[in-house]
Amino acid sequence: MVQNLKDSSKKILDDINKGKIFLLDGATGTFLQNNGLEAGGCPELMNIEFPEVISKMAHSYFSNGSDIVLTNTFGGNYYRLKHYGLEERVIEINKIASEIAKKAASDYQDKYVFGSIGPTGEFLKPLGNVSEEEMYECLYNQMKGLYDGGVDAFVIETQIATEETLLALRVAKENFNLLNIVSFVYDKGPKGYFTMFGLSPSESVDLFFKSGADIVGANCGNGSEKIVEISKEIRSKTKNPVLVQANAGIPIIKKNDIIYPESPEDMVKEYKKLIEMNINILGGCCGTNEEHINAFSKIIRSHNESI
Repeated sequence: MVQNLKDSSKKILDDINKGKIFLLDGATGTFLQNNGLEAGGCPELMNIEFPEVISKMAHSYFSNGSDIVLTNTFGGNYYRLKHYGLEERVIEINKIASEIAKKAASDYQDKYVFGSIGPTGEFLKPLGNVSEEEMYECLYNQMKGLYDGGVDAFVIETQIATEETLLALRVAKENFNLLNIVSFVYDKGPKGYFTMFGLSPSESVDLFFKSGADIVGANCGNGSEKIVEISKEIRSKTKNPVLVQANAGIPIIKKNDIIYPESPEDMVKEYKKLIEMNINILGGCCGTNEEHINAFSKIIRSHNESI
């Protein structure tokens, strides 16, 4: 395993241990759709074809209070990029995405960039058709591009498949000296919250901290009220660092548009509860925008100034 965290990764953990709450950015997809991404288009290709839009997104979130922005690489792996004929450009696309965000971060003080690593869209054998060796290479190449571009941490996010997520964490720990964050999507059923593969929030905490994650969390799939419920379960199991990103509510379709109903004011009410729970990294997921981030920044700043 690689030891000795990169200095910026270590600084983030040190600040968390001192009580600082970090603010992530808002939705990537929402921003890109409002800035030229066509239906069915490849978000990651915009890093190459429209870098000014990706830079604008990073600046927009940083200037509204984000301490951290995610790279535009959620689907930047071999299997997802293959849908667009871009599977041979994985390292290039991830590296460029990282460089754009890092350049934006350099215009501010104490800002960071986390490499976004979403699900591959495939499943490991025997459930799927991908071998462990093939999946390892897929994950390594994406992480290699992100690392070469200068990211300060990896966020293995919006995960549903336990084995793929464990493998992603192993790839990261075996090859790179970055902070590793693992974040799952949970749905509520009759017996509580679970991933699609049957993992509860408390089980995730046990499994992934034991497997070497530095931070665990939850994102997407739920509005802020349900994220508070999930966070309570996670926080009841651990005092270790936790990341949370809620959607701006459950989307509704209105006149062929997807509308996320939670306003910044709605979400702030719930995010105050997350701050009281000492959730260490907060951000917005689908439907959140600069206005949400600006509202979050005010209550987080108030907390940080008090420590």
